[in-house]
Amino acid sequence: MLTKDLSLSPIALFVYNRPEHTRRTVAALLQNEEAAESDLYIFSDGARDANVDQGVKEVRDYLATIVGFKKIEIIKRAENWGLSRSITTGVTDLANRFGSVIVLEDDLVTSPYFLRYMNDALSLYQYDDRVASIHGYIYPVKKALPETFFLRGADCWGWATWKRAWDLFEPDGAKLLAELERKNLTREFDFDDSYHFTKTLERHVARERDSWAIRWYASAFLANKLTLYPGVSLIDNIGQDASGTHGNTTDAYRTKLSEREIEVRRIPLEEDGAARRMLAQYFRSLKPSIMSRIVAKIRRLA
Repeated sequence: MLTKDLSLSPIALFVYNRPEHTRRTVAALLQNEEAAESDLYIFSDGARDANVDQGVKEVRDYLATIVGFKKIEIIKRAENWGLSRSITTGVTDLANRFGSVIVLEDDLVTSPYFLRYMNDALSLYQYDDRVASIHGYIYPVKKALPETFFLRGADCWGWATWKRAWDLFEPDGAKLLAELERKNLTREFDFDDSYHFTKTLERHVARERDSWAIRWYASAFLANKLTLYPGVSLIDNIGQDASGTHGNTTDAYRTKLSEREIEVRRIPLEEDGAARRMLAQYFRSLKPSIMSRIVAKIRRLA
């Protein structure tokens, strides 16, 4: 539990053109007791084209009405930076200024215990160089997970880090991919071939997709760093639809938010093998069967 005299880490919120998603994200964050003592920095990206002008304007009109945090600073980009540049630049700025930062996007609804977990964990592990970040989301696996546990690498849905760890971020995706291949780590990087993380990095290198998240994961993974996860999710991603930068239409990642506080205590600085296997099993469950792929192909041809 945090002591009252310990300063809370600043919150970085990245928004674009989804006013309803943004309202729900902010409303949930305000349900956190620590919100009133937290500084909120909102990075509002500029419109990519005329089609999203109205959405960007509606978001910015709403941002001007937000109250309830200790301090609110809104950074409005005149041009469209894109999610990748916006996040990497914003996180770098706040990490350099304050030493740590909690990061959210405009489609991440938080549990009322999210900020307490983040700040408790940031405080507890701030001097443990092996720990790169704290994560608030956990996939809806079927079996019970430990209260908290470590996995190798980093993640991107409601997370926090320190300057010392963010300094490890490697922006050159080609360099990361080459190192993974040279060290024969792609299978492990892909959770024992259960998910296409390497393919995502390849697509980034080929400029088919601009992903800051895959580079953050790869950077921490190659440095053999760990991320702390909660056993019950403190984040629900409501943006897994066509509205997001990389959105789709699946509900497979939707979770039930924790209705209780997560106990943050020191645990061994090592990856939890059982938790890793559970996630690999979950990732495999997302893959369509051969028959469903055949049916989908027939429908496309029809």
